[in-house]
Amino acid sequence: MTLTRLAHSTVLAIVLASGWRRAAIALAAGALSALAMAPFNAWPILFVTFPVLVWLVDGSAAGRWSGAITAAIAGWCFGFGFFVAGLYWVGYAFLVDAKTFGWLLPVAVAGLPAYLALYTALGLAAARLIWVRGPERLLALAATLTCAEWLRGHLLSGFPWNTFGYALTQPLVLAQSVSLVGVWGLTFLALAICAALAVLADDSIDTPHPYRAPLIGLAILAGLTGYGAVRLWTHPTTYVSGVNLRIMQPNLQQDEKFNYAAKAQVMARYLRLSDRATGPQSNGVRDFTHLIWPESAFPFFLTREPDALAQIAGLLKPGTELITGAVRAAPSSTAQSPRAYNSIYVIDPDGSIQGIYDKVHLVPFGEYLPFQRLLEGFGLRQLTKMVGGFLSGDRRRAMNVPRAPKMLPLICYEAIFPGAAVPRGERPGWLVNVTNDGWFGISSGPHQHFQQARVLAIAEGLPLVRAANTGISAVVDPLGRVINHLPLGVEGVLDSKLPNAIAPTYFLIIGDYALILFLIVSLIAVGRRRLHP
Repeated sequence: MTLTRLAHSTVLAIVLASGWRRAAIALAAGALSALAMAPFNAWPILFVTFPVLVWLVDGSAAGRWSGAITAAIAGWCFGFGFFVAGLYWVGYAFLVDAKTFGWLLPVAVAGLPAYLALYTALGLAAARLIWVRGPERLLALAATLTCAEWLRGHLLSGFPWNTFGYALTQPLVLAQSVSLVGVWGLTFLALAICAALAVLADDSIDTPHPYRAPLIGLAILAGLTGYGAVRLWTHPTTYVSGVNLRIMQPNLQQDEKFNYAAKAQVMARYLRLSDRATGPQSNGVRDFTHLIWPESAFPFFLTREPDALAQIAGLLKPGTELITGAVRAAPSSTAQSPRAYNSIYVIDPDGSIQGIYDKVHLVPFGEYLPFQRLLEGFGLRQLTKMVGGFLSGDRRRAMNVPRAPKMLPLICYEAIFPGAAVPRGERPGWLVNVTNDGWFGISSGPHQHFQQARVLAIAEGLPLVRAANTGISAVVDPLGRVINHLPLGVEGVLDSKLPNAIAPTYFLIIGDYALILFLIVSLIAVGRRRLHP
């Protein structure tokens, strides 16, 4: 059998598959697609798996609504495979306190992907409703599935983790595309470009020139690469004068990090590491101007521990500031009804708190329970064990930091919301992302988290400074270049200068209008094909 005949027989088998075979094909294609994300970044795999989606929709039932249901089932299976393979690491968090939460591990590992896969199902069902023959169906798939991904990133507090556009953010030259079209626009392009090979198996009547669509896709990909290369070449990294950063990565285990009895050991570790001279930039001299510690750094309320503040004051020399994550007791908090915020403090050399930011976008089931009172009545608690859950801050806002540009604080996954992380009308000089990825061990999760925060820096044209408990801590310039970093699972500090911000990107100026244009053009092309099949 020739290679061409083998390929056509494989495509035919996918199109005609039914029952468990059809589900298995979709599940496998989805799981393989997860390899396109960090830390593997094997995005060319999508040239294999996205055409499978096209052929699965091609093989959906003939009736309009029955076809949509069949496509939705295939979409759900694809999404379930993708999210199980890409988000397996969520289960690690339930093993930190296995006695309390271990029984929920299967629910988390399977339940979250089962919910997220509903959006993929919706996208394929909608695609089937407007499906046409020929290359225009690629635009139908890209448009509807991008809209479904957008909904996933916004509904019920939103969870845009690993949206398909992130596949085209490695290598760095491709990642520059988010400065043009944002992550949602790049999601559309990833779907349309990588699915284009599907038309090579079309009948010549449906697609007279089957090589045209893949060639157009490759040309667009080449254009994005060229744009990225020029952008990187014309924007060398420059630095803010007089700002020297030190980031401390303690690599604390979770049971120690939240254990009040370990207060003395935690503080001793932070002070020892922060006072360490490291790397060629420091040359054995404590010359940092800004020290940064990770999220929820202390197993206590810092403002209620004057000895800890005194130790911090003893560490900081004149002209230095500490930026640190901390749990902050709410003014209304009592011993009987403790309430708290997940916060960032800016602390001066006298141990005085100069600024506070309270996290706005809390993690469901991690920092609060949806239907909190009802679920607590059944004995459920969020992973942080804060009674009543954390309180949410009033709004995201930039903070003034002495002797540095205005910074935008982002706690944990506040850095993964494209287009929403930086408040409109505010232009900070740098992004500060403090996080605690220690919940997820040595897994794909922290790599994905870092990649998405890095993409935010590119989209905004702002440098990113990231302090993570177990890693990955890093300083990233506004084009996504990693200036310095500490890898996952190590203890240490890193010293770096602060990169300068650049002018607002095209994406900041036009927002999601590029995506809207893609969607309008797609619907017009699909509509024309439906009117003139």
